[in-house]
Amino acid sequence: MTAELVRGQNHPLPMDRLEIRVSAGKPVLAGATLSDVQGKVRGAEWVAHPGSPRLPGLEVARQAAADHRLVVDLNALPEAVHRVSVLLALPTGTGGPTSFASVAAPFTAVTGPTGADVVSYSITGLGTESAVVALELYRRQGAWKVRAVGQGYAGGLADLLGDQGLPGARDLADEIQAAAVGGAARSVAPASPRTPQGDRVRPGPGAGGPPRDDRPDVPAAPSRQFVGDEAPIAPGAGGSGGGPVDYTHPRRKRTTRPAPAPAVPSPRPSERPRPVAGDATGWSMEERLYNQVWGMFEDLARTAAAYRSAVDFADSRLEREIDAALSDPRSRTGPTGSEARRQAQEKRDGLTAQAREVLDRDLDQLIAESRVVEPALAPAFARWDHPVWHGYRVPVEAPLALRLGDLHLPVRPELHIPMLVRLPLERGLWVDSGRPGSGAELDSAALRRRAMDTAVAHAARLLAVHPAGEFTVQVIDPAGAGAGPLAPLTGSGVLDAPPAAGAQGVADVLARLVRRVDLVQMAVRGGAADSLPPDLDTAGQLLIVNDFPHGFDDRALTHLRYLADEGPAVGVHLLMVADREDAREYGPVLDPLWRSLLRMTPVPDDHLADPWVGHAWTYEPSLPPPGSEVLRYVLDQFAAARRS
Repeated sequence: MTAELVRGQNHPLPMDRLEIRVSAGKPVLAGATLSDVQGKVRGAEWVAHPGSPRLPGLEVARQAAADHRLVVDLNALPEAVHRVSVLLALPTGTGGPTSFASVAAPFTAVTGPTGADVVSYSITGLGTESAVVALELYRRQGAWKVRAVGQGYAGGLADLLGDQGLPGARDLADEIQAAAVGGAARSVAPASPRTPQGDRVRPGPGAGGPPRDDRPDVPAAPSRQFVGDEAPIAPGAGGSGGGPVDYTHPRRKRTTRPAPAPAVPSPRPSERPRPVAGDATGWSMEERLYNQVWGMFEDLARTAAAYRSAVDFADSRLEREIDAALSDPRSRTGPTGSEARRQAQEKRDGLTAQAREVLDRDLDQLIAESRVVEPALAPAFARWDHPVWHGYRVPVEAPLALRLGDLHLPVRPELHIPMLVRLPLERGLWVDSGRPGSGAELDSAALRRRAMDTAVAHAARLLAVHPAGEFTVQVIDPAGAGAGPLAPLTGSGVLDAPPAAGAQGVADVLARLVRRVDLVQMAVRGGAADSLPPDLDTAGQLLIVNDFPHGFDDRALTHLRYLADEGPAVGVHLLMVADREDAREYGPVLDPLWRSLLRMTPVPDDHLADPWVGHAWTYEPSLPPPGSEVLRYVLDQFAAARRS
């Protein structure tokens, strides 16, 4: 059965040799781009278009046409490729339509070797756009999936290629348009078949073109930056004929693959691969786990968005069909009208049930993956109740990222995704001690205490993941209100000085940090790092500010804003504990300060907006379990390492 996708929805690909059919009603250009783990097209050699129709594992048509067939061999793609984007564009200079508003909704379908459709997608809702990314094939946990994209570009092919990070996008767009106008008409030949032993059968004369070798000689190295939800596919995974996908990591010991099974649109639960911790790209296990966690985050965001989109589509279709049935006075009443409404409701229920089935399947897979990933996390990525903390030792180098809490969505609240941020921090943190939007069963005093506990837990984690001497913490507590929560920091001896109190203490700490920022900035810009004063502490600094704005005059406020803007670039970071309502007396002067900080709450709250898919993520802080001594143990270990 063919799966009809809506924008944003994905579907597994059970085979590796595919044909993508495109029908637009008017001549359009069809091409494809290959992108790496960052979602970036590295150069013109990664774009298949009429002037260069053949790439390893990919072939497109040489001219504009109303109907196209693109051939893809996923096994023959270079190992550095993690995404194939199928693009459509209207040809220029031919007197044809200039936007997709004048063209029937383009229809796309992905078919297998037998010609049976796997998925189909109609690109609706286009207006002034003259280029569109129709579909994307992408790797996730060693398997390939297809996603309905439908992202249009009013600026045409140049804007589309530029959005994918291609250098010289406008020049290549002009070259593609010129090649399409002067290209010779020809059909795209199907990809050459393979023998049962896996060897390519080279076609003879007149059998669809000269032989070719689609395998690259040297694979490109993966990048440290992670953007999408791709993961590597093991060499030879997938197999010809649509067999089960091998999900083992390329650098893991390979096990014998089971015999190929008949291709099906989606695997049954018993046939789904077992998740593996670290099943993502990266030079180290830490980097692979980081990329895998972000892949889980992206998958959860997209599968929830696809479900919401499918339900919205089902509801709108129900309304249209009921309106159509009621528009005829003869069928408004009586058995005819009732039957029309019943059929429309059954279609709606069937669509939503199918969407929910896909959602539950994807969520179950993510939950299974989370259960194997969480136990494998290192201290920087682990929750405070993770056993790894009981064997904590001060590291010799800082990690790639840090866990600040968990994120989850209402579709499956028990599925928690670690919230990881890269180190060094690019912006300061703000723990909001005010009443959260979702409400909490805590009074004002208890909420402020919880906010300070959260700040101390974050500070302890930042200290714990850095080598001794490379990161320090300072505290401003003007009225001494945070003495209780600060006890783990003050009692362990990890602070170089007691928390600053009173107006003079606040001024001294801020002036000292502002001086440090100024001197380091001047040394970096002038290339004179050796000329810094010997008494200047160049270690990373975290300044905890409690009970802001109490105890801050205008000069201190100016210094604080300066540190928030300029400090992160030279290793000075803010961690503020404050209620924004308490600072209303300053008016809008503090708005830039709040916007420059990453807001977190001491209790679960759905305040993190995701504009790309329209979700409101619920953030939950990571705190030590009640009664646990893990925080003191970790800080004592760190303090002992500093003393030694």
